[in-house]
Amino acid sequence: MLTRRAVIRHTLPLMGAAVLGAPAFAQGTYPNKIVKFVVNFPAGGPLDIIARSMGNELQKSLKQTFIVDNKPGAAGNIGADQVAKSAPDGYTVLLSIDTPVTVNPHIYKSMPFKPQDFKPVMVIASSGLLVGVNPRTGFKTLADLVAAGKSKGVSFSSAGAGSPGHLAAEVFREATGMKILHVPYKGNAPAVNAILSGEVDGGVLATPGLLPHVKAGKVTALAVTSRQRSVLAPDVPTVAEAGHPEFVQEVLYTAMVPAATPQPVIDTLAQTMTAALAQPEFRQRLNTLDMFPEGLTGADATRRLQELSDRYGRVIRATGMTTE
Repeated sequence: MLTRRAVIRHTLPLMGAAVLGAPAFAQGTYPNKIVKFVVNFPAGGPLDIIARSMGNELQKSLKQTFIVDNKPGAAGNIGADQVAKSAPDGYTVLLSIDTPVTVNPHIYKSMPFKPQDFKPVMVIASSGLLVGVNPRTGFKTLADLVAAGKSKGVSFSSAGAGSPGHLAAEVFREATGMKILHVPYKGNAPAVNAILSGEVDGGVLATPGLLPHVKAGKVTALAVTSRQRSVLAPDVPTVAEAGHPEFVQEVLYTAMVPAATPQPVIDTLAQTMTAALAQPEFRQRLNTLDMFPEGLTGADATRRLQELSDRYGRVIRATGMTTE
């Protein structure tokens, strides 16, 4: 049987190891294996490009491998659910637009996860959308579009039910009383093609997808929905400049982890992402994708996402927007 002195002699080194181990974890033992960025939309899109660029930057800083795993489907819910149910250790990170936690909970009858299952690491960037119409409509300004929508109605394409373009149509409808026929397509490209062919009058879609057709004279650009003018289309007014500040709508590009992830891990990711966002090359990449750097972390990121969710919830309830 151990004496009291022997117990103390054996216990103190273990206690010391435990005490020393805690700050060591906080100071950088993470990551010590491959980190996976789950992107919940298809490869090749803006979100995928940002995820791969961010992964490359973090790989340099943290001296560990970062990989991208695309898990698209169900308006981002499939990939988000995978991360929500993953181990909360920082080795599975969701790179997503905001809609799985700001829009989907309001329009899906049932969800496999809750927004509270996540904790934001960073709101990396934001981007507005471009309000574009087929030239045959004759619309030259946002006021022309709104007037036609109120009098005879207009048709809008979107990248699918619950997409940012669908939400934009409902924001327009709720704010002005416009009559809008929403026509969902399977992705941004076919939604753009619908405008080009005249199947629909217009749409509120990602600027990079519409801009080449604007420059070719095949689409008329009326406004951008961001708070500031697009870097790619500086001559196009914002919706606020065009007289409709209530149309402001931005897509947020976020990094999130399971809510139980240790704070030191979140801090490590946030700090290295902040450093990446400060790199001129990374900011230039954002510019080419029509994105503005945000860099919101902690309570600021949580607040921004909650404000969006509250706003979208009001619009969705008022308009009866649904995925069906």
